[in-house]
Amino acid sequence: MNSDARVRNDVVSSHSVAGAPCWVSLTARDQQAAEDFYQAVLGWRFRTTALMDRFRIAYADGVPVAGIAAVATMWQMAVAWTPYFAVDSADEAVARGQERGGTAAVGPIGFPPGRAALLADRDGAVFGIWEGQLVAGWETWRRAAPAFLRLHTRNAFDAAMFYGEVLEWATSRPGCCEVHYDGDEVVLRSDGDVVARIHSGAVEAAPDPTIRPHWQVHFAVTDVEACIRAALDHGGTVRDGATATEAVLRDPDGAQFTVTSKPQM
Repeated sequence: MNSDARVRNDVVSSHSVAGAPCWVSLTARDQQAAEDFYQAVLGWRFRTTALMDRFRIAYADGVPVAGIAAVATMWQMAVAWTPYFAVDSADEAVARGQERGGTAAVGPIGFPPGRAALLADRDGAVFGIWEGQLVAGWETWRRAAPAFLRLHTRNAFDAAMFYGEVLEWATSRPGCCEVHYDGDEVVLRSDGDVVARIHSGAVEAAPDPTIRPHWQVHFAVTDVEACIRAALDHGGTVRDGATATEAVLRDPDGAQFTVTSKPQM
């Protein structure tokens, strides 16, 4: 990133927030169908970007929320929501992941103004990494916190070691993410804010072999029940156990996400 970009308030580089969650994106099959569903359920509006023809950014009340890319068929990938983490070097992060038992699914691939890769951790949970300039308005996204991440895995502490080494959490580098323990969860903080949690059940419990490890993306909404109704009306499904404050939904293609009530101010 050049010196002019550094002084612009709306431009943030992955280098300055390395290790932190920096975006969430849906890998879809049909761009228009996905946009119609999420507009109905979450009230999003969409804008094109210079990144690629198949990529659009969703906005809620003027705040960038997430990306939708119709590349599932082209890249023969599952339809899914995926979190991305900022890194200094995509090549080095991929290498660290592979050295620690993870796998590289896609990339690194150049998407000016950056490079991306999709990986899976040792237990198969898929996540992305991004090196380069972050989406315009990213600081607004960070402050608004419209999306929150939780890793459901078989062993939270083992997972924290993997991600900590791959993404350089809790290191001596300036601004790195901090890792704390809160009951049965590992808590990740960036700039003092909780940005992700890693969960595997009670501390004394043995790892659960029935859990399919995955990153779950949570979106903060004002009315969970309205989201449930809209999802059902537009071809989605709702997982058992939904409440008035939180529900796990699936879009018509099967991509899973959670809607959670916004904290009352």
